[in-house]
Amino acid sequence: MDCSNGFLKTRSRDVSLKELSRRLAEFAEVRGWDQYHSPRNLLLALVGEVGELSEIFQWKGEVAKGLPNWSCDDKERLEEELSDVLLYLIRLADVCGLDLGQAALTKIVKNAQKYPVSNHTPTSTSNQP
Repeated sequence: MDCSNGFLKTRSRDVSLKELSRRLAEFAEVRGWDQYHSPRNLLLALVGEVGELSEIFQWKGEVAKGLPNWSCDDKERLEEELSDVLLYLIRLADVCGLDLGQAALTKIVKNAQKYPVSNHTPTSTSNQP
């Protein structure tokens, strides 16, 4: 994001899901939040964050890729809500003992088998999940 609002925004290195998971676990542990991070509670928190994310788009109609007409403040809010969703999803997977990165790669392979390239036509949307 090229917007500047007083915060130093730098392009970061690639961050792994495992690193995020480790940092979230540490964050929760030192604050004594582990007792509240049951799968159910994390899922409900995730759903709440998805609702906040949806609210950003609720009355905007179609939005162009790259968000060219959005203000820096709107983009920053979107970035924060997307991050909240990602972090709760990662924490939920971790608490459930799942490897989210591997699960995502496995799902991509399953989707490739379910929706092979030979069935794809640029004007058809019937083969999209």
